[in-house]
Amino acid sequence: MTENLNKETFLEKVFNYEKEKEWKYNGELPAIIDFWAPWCGPCRMVGPVLEKISDEYAGKLIVYKVNTDEEQELAAAFGIQSIPSILFIPVNGQPQMAVGALPKSTIESAIKDVLGVEAA
Repeated sequence: MTENLNKETFLEKVFNYEKEKEWKYNGELPAIIDFWAPWCGPCRMVGPVLEKISDEYAGKLIVYKVNTDEEQELAAAFGIQSIPSILFIPVNGQPQMAVGALPKSTIESAIKDVLGVEAA
């Protein structure tokens, strides 16, 4: 199941960009953040794919969603220009951003390559 983030929960669970200058992930499991908006057609295509991935990889990674209409400051902090934008966050190392409605196979490749998580 995916979890919606607002600025407050983002600062707590992912990265407190108000206090930290360097990237420092606060989570214990790798994460995927879907930057989306309700009016975005491609976002509505990616949403169910990420829900499925969230279920299939339960206990191995976390899938978060950020509504860019409601959380404009978060979108700006990550320089989100177009949506959907998907941020892959390994437990250690730098996050990587992918833009566009990615197919499930591409997302799963990133989960393996960027996050170091094998399929169940």
